[in-house]
Amino acid sequence: MTENIKKSEAEWQQELTPEQFQVMRKAGTEPAFTGKYYKTKDSGTYVCAGCGQPLFNSETKYESGTGWPSFYKPIEEGAVEEHSDDAYGMKRTEVRCAKCEAHLGHVFPDGPRPTGMRYCMNSASLDLKKSE
Repeated sequence: MTENIKKSEAEWQQELTPEQFQVMRKAGTEPAFTGKYYKTKDSGTYVCAGCGQPLFNSETKYESGTGWPSFYKPIEEGAVEEHSDDAYGMKRTEVRCAKCEAHLGHVFPDGPRPTGMRYCMNSASLDLKKSE
């Protein structure tokens, strides 16, 4: 079981860049095709930019055509949490880091096999730890 990280919004604001704070703590979305990882093909592990929790393996990353890094499954069960999101008049499923509750993006049921899921993440919420 993951031990949760609890910090005040002021602490998060000091630790994160303004873009990361807007995305990760205020559930913002970076503009499509602008994030540092949407085209990245490097091997490694994508971790939460807020707490370092491993989230996605590069082997599950694929080009979804949406302009955001997309994965067909998290690195392991329990790495992320899913929550109902009815903002902006849409019914979506929000994805958060299970360790620090940072907003990562959304998951949609239109991904490739084997899962059929598209975890559409914000680059601002991720750090890539490249394989050696």
